[in-house]
Amino acid sequence: MPMGSKPRSVRNANQSRRFRFVLLIVGCLVVTMTFLVVSRPQTLFLSNIGLGPSLLPPQSDHDAVNGDDRGIQGSHSAPVGKEDAQSSQVLESNKEKAEGGEKNVIVVDSTPNEETNIHKLQETKTETEENGMSITSDDPSSNQQETHDRLALPTISNYTINDRTQGDGTVVLEHSDGGEQIQTPERKPLCDDSDRRTDVCEMYGDVRIPGNSSSIIFVEASKTEQKELWQIHPYPRKGDEACFKGVRELAVEAGSEAPVCTVNHDAPAIVFSTGGYAGSLFHDFSDLLVPLFLTARPFDGEVQFVVTDFKNWWITKYLPVLQKLSKYPAIDFDKDKEVHCFKQVKVGLRAHNEFHIDPARAPNGYTMLDFTKLTRSAFSLARETLVNIEDLSVRKPKLLIIARKQSRAFTNINEIVEMAEGLGYEVVVEEADPGSDIARMAGIVNSCDVMMGVHGSGLTQMVFLPLSATLIQIVPWGGLEGKAMLDFGNPAKEMGLHYVQYSITIDESSLTEQFPRDHPVFTDPMSFHSRGFQVLRSTFMDNQNVKLDVNKFRDVLWKALEHLIQ
Repeated sequence: MPMGSKPRSVRNANQSRRFRFVLLIVGCLVVTMTFLVVSRPQTLFLSNIGLGPSLLPPQSDHDAVNGDDRGIQGSHSAPVGKEDAQSSQVLESNKEKAEGGEKNVIVVDSTPNEETNIHKLQETKTETEENGMSITSDDPSSNQQETHDRLALPTISNYTINDRTQGDGTVVLEHSDGGEQIQTPERKPLCDDSDRRTDVCEMYGDVRIPGNSSSIIFVEASKTEQKELWQIHPYPRKGDEACFKGVRELAVEAGSEAPVCTVNHDAPAIVFSTGGYAGSLFHDFSDLLVPLFLTARPFDGEVQFVVTDFKNWWITKYLPVLQKLSKYPAIDFDKDKEVHCFKQVKVGLRAHNEFHIDPARAPNGYTMLDFTKLTRSAFSLARETLVNIEDLSVRKPKLLIIARKQSRAFTNINEIVEMAEGLGYEVVVEEADPGSDIARMAGIVNSCDVMMGVHGSGLTQMVFLPLSATLIQIVPWGGLEGKAMLDFGNPAKEMGLHYVQYSITIDESSLTEQFPRDHPVFTDPMSFHSRGFQVLRSTFMDNQNVKLDVNKFRDVLWKALEHLIQ
């Protein structure tokens, strides 16, 4: 190699290294500027190069909230070139007010979309760069405007998205200086009529109930608000016209005019009726006490009952349960003359199936076990659960027979008692009298280990049995097994009881004294079901008594003893 060629090759190599170094420096600068443009548009640097106004960064992720439904601030309909100047003027004005001690508070919709929207802007820019694409415009101001729109951050508020939310969805916004401001969401319809069993209205705000009327008024703030009117029967047997003949219809309405308050309440109100089928032991629990538990229990006593179709005897009978659900005396809606004002009112009772609580739909996952625990507590019952068989070494197992007087009565009650005593039971016979002292009956039922009776409302008193006791339901002739299971079988299991179902034969039914053996009552009892409940009831329930075959039924009572032993 010639001597002059070696220095030349070294010089060329040095120039190549310098060129690569310069490219590296330039590349770093480009990456740095790209990072600042995308992630730090609020810095003074961007302001100096004309990309947008200087914005202070959010103090934390919880301080930034959306300024509009799109999650991006700024009006996209503003003429090009004007928005930057307007934004700068607003920011300068805010800065001056802040420096002067004034508070510039912007209340905005605190929805959790801001971070998603900002991330989408960043991802869009990255994807465009990776694809080698760029959007150009002949108008420099248009490029500046577009960049500003992409980079503008959500408005920074003195409120945070950690603010408290009330039960109606109202957000209580907490100010940095300790103050509060209420942000009310768009109001939903006053009432929900989607449930097949009950209609329920819920109101939050200024609600007024004029006594001795049929009106419940939700007072709107503006007279321009759309009027709303609902006609409600506050009793949970929706569609039962016979029942609703005894239930007063109430008008639930929204409007700007209402009578002046004379009594203001801090506690919420629940409005319901003790009309309908109240007075039947089964319906007292299935239609009223269980739904009241579902609706009122979440308030832990801080709730006011407002009762229409007020039956004083009913309130007195179930007062121990009502006092567990409410700390306040019930208001007689129909006779009271005050204008009662509340901040929250529920009209109607939440209800599921007959004598049933669905934990999936119930507040706090309540079950029938929770309900029976409350009833045992209300009547101060001694036994929470059935003790082990060892307790029976010093006493006999106790059997309660629920007797009936008029229909579905045992016609050989003495024979049944004698057979049960022969098995070692101590037997107690009580009549299912709707007017009986409920507290006295609760004590008797709770003292027993096994309870038996023909399908009817008297079996409702199983709510007072201790856990793990046994319920025996005797089903009359007529294909009533499904109804028996729905009304008492399933609820008994949900209450933590053992359940035994015994269906009588034709020979054990008094219907043999009324119809020949080839009558459809015996050959096709299900045909009566399709003719309506009134026909079914009059045929198989109101006009049938039971004569138990004690030899067959002895096995049933032995099975109940096995449950006690286990």
